[in-house]
Amino acid sequence: MIRRFGEAVQSDRRYRMRPGAYAVLERDGALLVTHQQEPIPEFQLPGGGIDPGESPLTALHREVFEETGWRIDVTRRLGAFRRFTYMPEYDLWAEKLCSIYLARPVRAHGAPREPGHSAFWMAPEEALARLGNAGDRHFVARFLGWTR
Repeated sequence: MIRRFGEAVQSDRRYRMRPGAYAVLERDGALLVTHQQEPIPEFQLPGGGIDPGESPLTALHREVFEETGWRIDVTRRLGAFRRFTYMPEYDLWAEKLCSIYLARPVRAHGAPREPGHSAFWMAPEEALARLGNAGDRHFVARFLGWTR
């Protein structure tokens, strides 16, 4: 069973499945997170949607690079969670199936390329306090050994 976080499912809504890949990115005791300005300013684990025909790892590398400017080395999959939410940028209600990976940032290639995104290094405890969704916080807490 995949754990669910976020808003309660609304029975009168039709949700579109949106698989995505996201990463807990640790280097030298700090986590690399992204800040998305629109539609609601929020700190997030870097990553995003998996395009049709794209593998989760290919999507993860692409999305992390777009949102942070970093190339990564994926260590392992940590797990997954579901999140039911409205995505105003796509005007749809989504069931997000979020696969979370542990990865190491290995090389910076400049600023984020995705408009409205900024990359930030944070102490893991600060990231845990500032991440905008409960699923991201859960996996950072697991990384820290604070929860299973």
